[in-house]
Amino acid sequence: MKVDHQLDVTGMACPMPIVKTKKTMNTLEVGATLEVVSTDAGSKADLPAWADSTGHQYIGLVEEDGKLIHYLRKCDPSKVEQVHFEKTFNVENLDSISSDSLVLDVREEVEYAFGHVKGSISIPFGQLFDNLSQLNKDKTIYVICRSGQRSDLACQMLQKNGFDEVFNVEQGMNGYKGLIEKTI
Repeated sequence: MKVDHQLDVTGMACPMPIVKTKKTMNTLEVGATLEVVSTDAGSKADLPAWADSTGHQYIGLVEEDGKLIHYLRKCDPSKVEQVHFEKTFNVENLDSISSDSLVLDVREEVEYAFGHVKGSISIPFGQLFDNLSQLNKDKTIYVICRSGQRSDLACQMLQKNGFDEVFNVEQGMNGYKGLIEKTI
């Protein structure tokens, strides 16, 4: 398949595949195609959601020999406006939230297993849409990931699907200093 540029992010985990994709996309001409080769399972959801939120076109995914090969097309930068979820929450206040609210961790299962906010529930971002029925629309939901990027995209998805009281936890687990629970 002919592409204008290739980017290898194998071995990298969130947020690096998106960071590298964004940086590379900024160097391309409008209409150029980019092939991103990744081994991060989270990229299956992260890259399409990033492309959607930035106005670039996500063309598709090919899985081959344990690698995830994504295809994207750069769109006109004058028509590209990155969307960030407006309602954020300071990670330093996470331990003081109401007991009737929910902390939703959207990292991959292995990330969650090695350390998560006590009492949080895990639904990896790539599985979130198919599991929306597990969440109560009447509860306040604080969404967390490693850095705040996947959780931002997850908050946008939740809001589009009728969840009003949703907050992106800024800095994610990278900034969390509270009690960590492990399930391994």
